[in-house]
Amino acid sequence: MRYAPMPDPRVAAPAPLVAPATAPSIAAALARPCLPGWTGRAAALAGQGGYALALLLFLALPLGAILLNAAAAQDGAGGLALVRDIVLQPAFLGMVARSLAVGLTTAALVVPCAYAYAYALARTAVPGKGALRVLALLPLLAPSLLPGIALVYLFGNQGLLKELTGGATIYGFWGIVAGEAFYTFPHALMILVTGLTLADGRLYDAARAMGAGPVRTFLTVTLPGTRYAVFSACCLVFTLTVTDFGVPKVVGGDYNVLAIEAYKAVVGQQNFAKGAAIGLMLLLPAVLTFLLDRRLRTRQGAGLTGRAQRHVPGRHRPRDLAFLLVGGAIAAALATLVGVAVWASFIKMWPYNLSLSLRSYDFDNMDGGGWLAWRNSLTLASLTALAGTALVFGGAWMMEKLPARGVARALRSLVGLLALTPMAVPGLVLGLGYIFFFNSPLNPLNGLYGGMALLVICTVVHFYTSAHLTAVTALGGLDPEFEAASAALKVPAFVTFWRVTLPLCLPAVLATARYLFVSAMTTVSAVVFLYSPATVLSAVAVLNMDDAGAIGPAAAMCTVIMATSAAVALLLHAASHALLRRTQAWRAAPRD
Repeated sequence: MRYAPMPDPRVAAPAPLVAPATAPSIAAALARPCLPGWTGRAAALAGQGGYALALLLFLALPLGAILLNAAAAQDGAGGLALVRDIVLQPAFLGMVARSLAVGLTTAALVVPCAYAYAYALARTAVPGKGALRVLALLPLLAPSLLPGIALVYLFGNQGLLKELTGGATIYGFWGIVAGEAFYTFPHALMILVTGLTLADGRLYDAARAMGAGPVRTFLTVTLPGTRYAVFSACCLVFTLTVTDFGVPKVVGGDYNVLAIEAYKAVVGQQNFAKGAAIGLMLLLPAVLTFLLDRRLRTRQGAGLTGRAQRHVPGRHRPRDLAFLLVGGAIAAALATLVGVAVWASFIKMWPYNLSLSLRSYDFDNMDGGGWLAWRNSLTLASLTALAGTALVFGGAWMMEKLPARGVARALRSLVGLLALTPMAVPGLVLGLGYIFFFNSPLNPLNGLYGGMALLVICTVVHFYTSAHLTAVTALGGLDPEFEAASAALKVPAFVTFWRVTLPLCLPAVLATARYLFVSAMTTVSAVVFLYSPATVLSAVAVLNMDDAGAIGPAAAMCTVIMATSAAVALLLHAASHALLRRTQAWRAAPRD
């Protein structure tokens, strides 16, 4: 489950397009001769219905399959007897308490640190903001197992800094908290940066005029203005921590939590009914925090009004130095974990022979999947970025821009509900649902199970909500007069989408493709139950290598995943400049 991992919303959500300068180019685009397009209300309704049917088939029905399997009869016990038996076990109550303790502790540690870091980026004049931002986003490029692996190299039984722990072991509660803090920090940071960026400068001018000092201004203006962002960050960190099994799998030791128990039930014990029951329990905290977050968001007022003024932080040496030190320390900690994992991947034999070698990168001679796993992940990420972006923007356009009357209006409401559902569904639960639904011999789509197509579908659904919200935001910034003009000119709606809407939304399209690619390269939880020997993925290979005790190759595969994600993200960023210069020239300031 991921709430808001998209890039800066100021890029993904263009302002309403009503500038007169754009009219000639748009009119020319609409007036050009076009091939026969998608016309008629029947075709529009068919497209909207097909889109809603796809969401029902690949999201709602798999989740329903979990409910059926959790309530299925087993050993003569029908109904919810299995759920009752699991809940009443003393060991289960202990797992719940441990999961809650890890989630709450991680949130209490991460959110204040992320708030200070976001404040340094948005509300101070510290130097090197670009470098700080890049370092903070490094964890997004790696699977969740990487922080656990790095912690083993640092504080494990033969770790570099083992002496600093005073004999304490990293395996257990604090190891999980430290690893989850690394994993969840960038997600919380992006929410808080967005909240701190939306500030009305007039409030700060009024506070200074009334003689309020920095501390009082922060307590009376800044903190109240970002309270909803803080709560959203807390919900996100807590939910990600409780539902993640990557970090506990590596450094959890005998500190068993719910996510690990669900993984063991399915993979180790082949007890699918038990896995479904625990999956439902993992779904509860995610759904509750999601609903509470949505409830509070409806009460949030507008952060910026039409008369708001931009808040530009001035230079203040003591403040800037303090936040530079805090931000630098956090960035150094994040970079250290990444750097240790990368460095350890080149060590010949830890800790006996620290000379550099490429031995750990000989994946084909090790368990886990070999270089085939990396090629499969590259294929999965590419197909997810291409198909997912097309599906998300095409579907959002059909629902937001095409006429909605009668049945179409009901379909729009249904899609709106389903589109937000993946945000509240942990990847582990979604993967379990796909097992129960697509692995059933009664399902005519059973042939998809174990293939690349189902992995792509599951990955798109897993990360659908953030991409959908970005598309809806971008489309909502377009003036409805574009569709009215095309209708008056009798231009097919699809032609208007292809020649006008899509070029205007290109920044959001490219950001969505980049997000889906990186997410598909690093995902573990949603696909760990769905691969076959021919479609094993690199992030799953890391898990398998760690199980086999090959921690060096696991670190090497994490390094390959990070390098691939970073390289493709940079290539997309570079390639987008040429496209944006061609299609977004209207955004540039006119020359004298």
